[in-house]
Amino acid sequence: MTLETFFQEYPETAIAFSGGADSSFLLYAASRYAAKCKAYYAKSAFQPRFELEDAERVCHELKVPLEILETDILSCREVTDNPGNRCYHCKKRIFSGILQAARKDGFSVLLDGTNASDAADDRPGMKALEEFRVLSPLRLCGLTKDRIRALSREAGLFTWNKPAYACLATRIPTGEPITAEKLQATEAAENFLFSIGLSDFRVRYAHGAARLQVRPEQLDLVLQNRETILAGLKSWYSSVLLDLEVRK
Repeated sequence: MTLETFFQEYPETAIAFSGGADSSFLLYAASRYAAKCKAYYAKSAFQPRFELEDAERVCHELKVPLEILETDILSCREVTDNPGNRCYHCKKRIFSGILQAARKDGFSVLLDGTNASDAADDRPGMKALEEFRVLSPLRLCGLTKDRIRALSREAGLFTWNKPAYACLATRIPTGEPITAEKLQATEAAENFLFSIGLSDFRVRYAHGAARLQVRPEQLDLVLQNRETILAGLKSWYSSVLLDLEVRK
């Protein structure tokens, strides 16, 4: 199956849209091959502002309608208690809202950007996708992350080399309650580090401290800006730790 033949079989589709590389390429394919499509973005405390801005830009450039759904994820105790299957409960809340909006618009098929590189056994949220019968065309068509990036570059999508950016809740260890304050600190700290030139990193919450994970090639940049980073991150954290088990 190719994406073209997929959209021949499902010509009218709603797309759960994040603004990331995968869902942006999926939306691009839908804009080319589907008879009708619409993007739905679930806005919550778990997404930083730049993700919404990227989603709006992609939809504008592809001329695909976008609906932004306000999602009060912090009112869901199954999520904020932060159990091991937090992602499952979060996806249930998000996809329930998207499905309701999509059905109101006349769509019976909902898609997401899961690709062929994503391991189902590592992602509790996959269970929620199955329960809501969400289809993942990139996965069904055997498109891996690397292939999606290559095709996105050919298509002229600015998201082709956008680093994967898991939601802000992933910075908080399992079992540690999720609060608005912790999420806001994470977003502010990561925005600050973006501003000094870091990319594809994480600021993880560690008992009130910030544990910074970066790529090996960016360790020198961190050390060169050590004083600046300490001064900046201590606005939100008690101390700053550099994780030598770098991001791969």
